[in-house]
Amino acid sequence: MPDVLIIGGGFAGVWSAMAAARLHHEHAADLSVCLVTPDDYLTIRPRLYQASPAGMRVALDRILAPIGVRRIAGTAVTVDTRASKVVVAHSHGSDAVGYRRLVLAPGSVLVRPDLPGNGHLFDVDSIAGAVALESHLHELAATAPEDGQLTAVVIGAGFTGLEVATTLTGRLRALAGPCAGQVRVVLIDQAPTVGSQLGPAPRPIIEAALDQLGVEVRLNVSVASINATQITLTDKTVITTRTVIWTAGMRAHALGAQIPGRHDHLGRLLVDQQLRVPQAPAVFAAGDAAAPDAGPEHPAVQSCQYAIPLGRVAGHNAAADLLGAHTVAFEPEPYVTCLDLGPAGAVFTTGRDRTVRLTGTAAKDLKRSINEQRIYPPTDDPAAILYAGDPARTWADT
Repeated sequence: MPDVLIIGGGFAGVWSAMAAARLHHEHAADLSVCLVTPDDYLTIRPRLYQASPAGMRVALDRILAPIGVRRIAGTAVTVDTRASKVVVAHSHGSDAVGYRRLVLAPGSVLVRPDLPGNGHLFDVDSIAGAVALESHLHELAATAPEDGQLTAVVIGAGFTGLEVATTLTGRLRALAGPCAGQVRVVLIDQAPTVGSQLGPAPRPIIEAALDQLGVEVRLNVSVASINATQITLTDKTVITTRTVIWTAGMRAHALGAQIPGRHDHLGRLLVDQQLRVPQAPAVFAAGDAAAPDAGPEHPAVQSCQYAIPLGRVAGHNAAADLLGAHTVAFEPEPYVTCLDLGPAGAVFTTGRDRTVRLTGTAAKDLKRSINEQRIYPPTDDPAAILYAGDPARTWADT
């Protein structure tokens, strides 16, 4: 039976494993750490709006094996906190895996709309979805152009939708070659403004970028229905297209509903400052599954910016709880956003009021640094991997 069992192979789960293993090594303790995931790779999910998404991943065994974390290949389907067991389904059936402490970090899922034709929607929520979109775009570009063939509609003008729409203009034009002039990208949102959750400060920069790239914006409208060749909006507008990408709405993984406790409107477990679930003291939650008590001024959002430090704290505290070591409180770092705007650059903001600090090339360089370096875990080197799990580390140390 593992001492610390971690559910989830995303950012929160992997950094939880690093942190728990780090404490195990520091105390030279007999403490077993296991991570449950059906995947062989950590998906670099914040990069899936980019081209060539198949390469946006890191082999988990290059992270976990060097620090002595065992990986259980399977999907956690049931959590029984009374019996301290998790049922894991795999290719040969299922097994019940016991634990002394559990870290719940299964991530979040895209909330797909219940509307006619939703099977025609693409997304960039998973590597499989992003690869399917990439293959679809290449297939479109390889065939004779027809009406709407090079038109893409992006639903949702939030963070992900803006990155998809602005990046898609360049991706489609590169694929279209001599037909690049036929490329059309339409961004749709039911809100009255683009990036409504990003606040007013960066909006003029975002709007200028959309205008520069020729992205058409339709606001105060939503989707009524979709089929293989067109999308109908709630204002009766019909757009001929073979590519509709849904980016609106995330919710915590349903596994969290099996844990006794309180949940927020996103289905996240309400946890204390040590990331423990008060109603299930042997359970800690991290990443998109957790809503930490960090005060009204610091609400956690579902992003790797929070998943990594939440993972570090949850993994550390789960191990510390067994070893009698000092636990740490989760303290959110100053909030930042760095929004990719495709060929138009990027915009970097700080604070909840999203004060603009960098734009254009400077912001784009920072975005590349975040996407291509800072959010990647170290591999193969045990000392570097264990150091990455230190809950005292900040983004500035990355």
